[in-house]
Amino acid sequence: MRSFVAGIVTETNTFSPIPTGTSEWERVDRPEDIVPDSSLDGFRRKAAAAGDEAVFGLYAFAMPAGPTVRAAYEGLRDELLGQLRAAMPVDAVFLPLHGAMVADGVDAASIVDDAEGDLIEKVRAIVGPAVTIGVHIDLHCHLTPRMLDHCDALVIYKEYPHTDMAARAEDLYDLIRDAHLGRTAPVMGWFDCRFMGIVPTNPEPMRSFVDAMMAAEGAEGLLSLSLGHGFPWGDVPDSGARMLAVVDAKQVPGDARAHAARVAEAWGRRFFALRHEVVVKPLPLDAALDRALAAPRGPVVVADQADNAGGGAPSDSTFVLRRLLERGVPDTALAMMWDPIVVHLAKSAGVGARLAVRLGGKMGPTSGDPLDLDVTVAGTRDDLVQMWPQVDGSLASPAGDCVHLRVHGLAGAPRQGGDVDVIVTTRRGQVLGVEVFTAFGIDLSAKRVVVVKSIQHFYAAFAPVAAEVIYMAAPGAVAPLMETIPLERADLHKFPWVEDPFAQG
Repeated sequence: MRSFVAGIVTETNTFSPIPTGTSEWERVDRPEDIVPDSSLDGFRRKAAAAGDEAVFGLYAFAMPAGPTVRAAYEGLRDELLGQLRAAMPVDAVFLPLHGAMVADGVDAASIVDDAEGDLIEKVRAIVGPAVTIGVHIDLHCHLTPRMLDHCDALVIYKEYPHTDMAARAEDLYDLIRDAHLGRTAPVMGWFDCRFMGIVPTNPEPMRSFVDAMMAAEGAEGLLSLSLGHGFPWGDVPDSGARMLAVVDAKQVPGDARAHAARVAEAWGRRFFALRHEVVVKPLPLDAALDRALAAPRGPVVVADQADNAGGGAPSDSTFVLRRLLERGVPDTALAMMWDPIVVHLAKSAGVGARLAVRLGGKMGPTSGDPLDLDVTVAGTRDDLVQMWPQVDGSLASPAGDCVHLRVHGLAGAPRQGGDVDVIVTTRRGQVLGVEVFTAFGIDLSAKRVVVVKSIQHFYAAFAPVAAEVIYMAAPGAVAPLMETIPLERADLHKFPWVEDPFAQG
């Protein structure tokens, strides 16, 4: 089988103050540059094992932020489509995408809510109906009819944190290869779960639900099951959780599409029945700190969910750091603050220098006010890499140039408690691995409270070392309480706004 593999990947927070412009994209243009244990690596490994030919085109990634500007999206899209035309003929196309990308003014002076649907449709127009198209997307997607109408099969990550990206890419490869060889005839059906929320897959009962989904695949003509959780901070009509079933028309009787829809509905309603048990219930800022300080031992890991760069937040909010300093919380560390100016000043001054710096609070109201701080530069690292645990290894994620500031207190204010270790970076990104602390010699086991700017992806690396994990709903651009998100275009006839939307029609 000869395949073409390419993708454009970003997650759009329509409330983010940061536009996704032309300079925000990072590229993988050569197979030798593919990161091990990534989605692309999953496709590469499968093709090599099968003796297939895989042509790798453009793969571009941008850190989640606001809508992608027209020039950026159309430029990347048209480049990818041009590469596809040059690679023809192909038997299959694999598109690793995100599923929650919103582009500004694509082909018109308007917002296009479904950029992935636009791309998949244009790929189909080039390759025609005989070529098999497989799409691989993030669990936090807006699963749309346009996406499904123009591909043969779609597979979504099952795990949150996303530890199974390469594994699901391998699943999709097998599914599409079997379809190309005529062994199967995949047909898709989906169901709107009428739900919106943050749903980690590690704890019960969600752990058993995901395990049951995987166990059901391969039996009774069911090729694949996926639950798209939705991305609540993308204010689009198709937001919210949706269940997808892919069935083999060769193995199911009658109308395969109707059968797939029935399977998706059965599993979707099964998920909806768990709604009260599976959602994260974050605590307000001070309540989260109170609980952390009441813990019998540390380290207690507190997730500052609202300032998660992985959801489009600036990662420069100061609300939590201010309260740590005002309350004099001892033995505390926090990562990562995005402030390239402070990193530059600290590196220039050097390790051991004592400085007055103005940190964070630069990107708007959801970032809070800048903090004037008394700090000592405790360490610097260029091109720090954090390792994100995956099912089959670890995914290397660049964290940028970083500095370790030992914060003594707010400038001009009486000193309260001990110092706070703060990691500041030039690269906006969420905490994924313990290296953001350990690279500076910070002993997490000696800390009482460790604050990470992340919603859930930190969990795989930090849960093994944490005495407890607490989810915090501080102010920020990624408000973790669904009812506080200022949604205007999303359909809110779903839980938690409506207790049982199915009962109410």
